[in-house]
Amino acid sequence: MQRDPTDGSARGHPADAATETTGAPSTSPDGSCVPDPYAKRPDSHGAPDHEPHVPAWLRETGTALLTNPQLLLYGNIRDSYLVPAGSTWRTPDIREAVWWLLRPLGYDCLLIVDPIDGLTALPNEDTPRESVARLAGGSLGTGRPLGLETLLRVLRAVAGSTDARVAVMVDYASRLIRDVHQLGPEEHYFFAACEKLSHTARVLRLPAGNDATPLYNPVIWVTNHDRDLPSWFTADTAAIRRIAIPLPDLGDRKVAAELLASGLVDPASSGAQREEAAYRFAEQTQTLTLRSMMEIVRLARTQSTIVQSIEDATRCYRVGILDNPWSKPFLRDRLATATRRLETRVRGQEEAIGRSLDIIVRSVMGLSGAQTSSVAARPRGTLFFAGPTGVGKTELAKALTELIFGDESAYIRFDMSEFAAEHAAERLIGAPPGYVGHDAGGELTNAVRERPFSLILFDEIEKAHPRILDKFLQILDDGRLTDGTGSTVYFSEAVLVFTSNLGMTRQDERGRSVIVATPETSRDELVSVVTSGIRQHITEVLNRPELLNRLGDNIVVFNFVGRAAAEEIFDLQVRRITDLVEKELHVRVEIAADVREVLRAVATADLSLGGRGIGSLLETALVNPLARTLFTQGANPAPRQTVVAIACDDSRWRVTLR
Repeated sequence: MQRDPTDGSARGHPADAATETTGAPSTSPDGSCVPDPYAKRPDSHGAPDHEPHVPAWLRETGTALLTNPQLLLYGNIRDSYLVPAGSTWRTPDIREAVWWLLRPLGYDCLLIVDPIDGLTALPNEDTPRESVARLAGGSLGTGRPLGLETLLRVLRAVAGSTDARVAVMVDYASRLIRDVHQLGPEEHYFFAACEKLSHTARVLRLPAGNDATPLYNPVIWVTNHDRDLPSWFTADTAAIRRIAIPLPDLGDRKVAAELLASGLVDPASSGAQREEAAYRFAEQTQTLTLRSMMEIVRLARTQSTIVQSIEDATRCYRVGILDNPWSKPFLRDRLATATRRLETRVRGQEEAIGRSLDIIVRSVMGLSGAQTSSVAARPRGTLFFAGPTGVGKTELAKALTELIFGDESAYIRFDMSEFAAEHAAERLIGAPPGYVGHDAGGELTNAVRERPFSLILFDEIEKAHPRILDKFLQILDDGRLTDGTGSTVYFSEAVLVFTSNLGMTRQDERGRSVIVATPETSRDELVSVVTSGIRQHITEVLNRPELLNRLGDNIVVFNFVGRAAAEEIFDLQVRRITDLVEKELHVRVEIAADVREVLRAVATADLSLGGRGIGSLLETALVNPLARTLFTQGANPAPRQTVVAIACDDSRWRVTLR
């Protein structure tokens, strides 16, 4: 039987074969034998010749039927789950999976209640058994939602039954009530009665006799979170067993990938090729559900002309965009001439540009973190720009954005001095559920959701609260964040850039800031001082050595602006000033040679503040007096003018135009 690999019943086997299940019975607390629900089944038509791969939560549920009259299943409840079915595997939803567990234990049916469709049953029989219909009280199959009073009557009937082994699942239980913290009188009575029911329920032996297995007729609540029902109902009693359903682990994903392999590789592929494709698929889908894996295969099959590999299909599913800028031919062409392009925008930083391009090329080739066991979800690249202030760290980040994505607007900047308070983390990922604005998401998560292909700059990272840095650990490790709405945002196609001035100063014994690097410091000494300062601050002050490990060798140290670079920056900024005057005021301003030299000497006298210091002095000595003089000329100034003189009187600069 060969089925569509995405329909939930494809043929396959887990990679790690084990010995055949013996089917030996387990023992209940009172000494009676309990049939093993994972043993070879009479209706299986030949079970697999290896131990069935049964989810741990299903095994725990089977055990809880002996000891708990009510169960709460929460977490990954809308997934598909692997269960053996003869020589094949099935991937049922939670309802079918629980019925798969209950049926060999002798249960007649699983009643299912949800707030939309009312009361239904598994198996879905045209004529339900008389005992089941009696327990349902005429509500079975009507398609009408049950009120709390009717639902309570059904739960009591099932729990108190003495002649039918039946379980009832309350699906979408999170939607039974409006506000778990403010229950209405009817809601409070309902859960109080259910709590009492959990204490008064008795095990049922069917068929009657000492050899029968004592099992409860359980009430199984299914919620998104364990806090979706009143805590006094679920947490303060041992009668209600809370069972978390986790995301599938690597083993689960590998089994599922083998089932889906026919949709991933050429049918003529060898067994080794299929196994390799399945393993790669399992690694690529870390943090995803089995249902997501099925959708990825469906995407790969329907978009075969665009999606060329497992990696492409998984990336497309995560970020929702078929087009992948990282694989564009033009990017390689740009990188071939990137050094020249970047050096025209950022002057005097040849070493930093070269080091940055090495990391970007590694990202384009898909080799970031190649030495680690799994790189599927990590950011494309991570850069930590350090060094003196005003030397081009932010400008290089902008230039890299334009280089990679062809659009400088793909640059997203966060000034981390705004996140110095611990609670400021809410701005990045959104407020927790229940707080004002939790449904709005966070600034960071919203920005990446809108532009998954982007460069994200975290400026002056040392000013952020240490607790916020924990979020970056998760991004650097897992490449994802979950915002206040519960939505997961992936950073696997983004480049992260951190900037910092750490290492340029240190505190003396009196707590005063002492400069440890100056423009006269050699390149090797500057790199050593800055790197040591960063390591010390992260490990000793922030107490986050794991952050340092994640950054690895991606720390890029910038030079001080040298004399030659300072003069180039001066000429560039003067040209920008005159171009802006011509654009805004339609006046072409020239600067006499002697005036230019005076301005050059003033603006480049102190290089400790880098290009930003040059710009600040030009604003004071040229832009302000030029604007003042042109303003006095009225609405129609002469279209061409020259600055022929400049002077500073009483700390105020003046220019003469002619």
